[in-house]
Amino acid sequence: MSYLLLGLLIFLGIHSVRIVGDDWRTRTRERMGPLVWKAIYSLLSVLGFALIVWGFGRVRQMPTQLWSPPFSLRHVAAAINLGAFVLLAAAYVPGNSIKARTHHPMVQGVVMWAVAHLMANGNLGQILLFGSFLAWGALDWIASTRRDQRQGIHYPSGTAGATAVTVALGVGAWVIFTLWLHGLLIGVRPLG
Repeated sequence: MSYLLLGLLIFLGIHSVRIVGDDWRTRTRERMGPLVWKAIYSLLSVLGFALIVWGFGRVRQMPTQLWSPPFSLRHVAAAINLGAFVLLAAAYVPGNSIKARTHHPMVQGVVMWAVAHLMANGNLGQILLFGSFLAWGALDWIASTRRDQRQGIHYPSGTAGATAVTVALGVGAWVIFTLWLHGLLIGVRPLG
């Protein structure tokens, strides 16, 4: 459990710098230079992620079951994750109207992903993992929205073509991950 917790602390900690210390981040990045900042940020992110994966794998070997969700919630979780995949695609496809409306689709996708997984899983390790990402996502979304308001950031409206590409990419990635990759990488087939 300690590796999972350490990984979450490092990974979500480095991803929370803008939430708790945006001015400090700006000053430090200017002092170090953007390349050094990005290198340290990336190194800590990879280290934290590796510890999360390893720690979660160890926790799954001896799970502490807190509750047993009904099997049908897996299907609900898979449907919610479809929305999360579309939001993830919206973060990267330029000019889509989903990003224009949601402003921070990556963070909102993480929140949806975490909620879906909390619904379908009931052991302590899973609750720590997905609950941590849910809390981080909610805090990051609030901080990002406030930062946008302070800075007067407006998102340009998207085009129908870019939005269609976004939805197609999100749905395609969801199909591939749900039907094949989740079972291959995680060992669980979300749809049974």
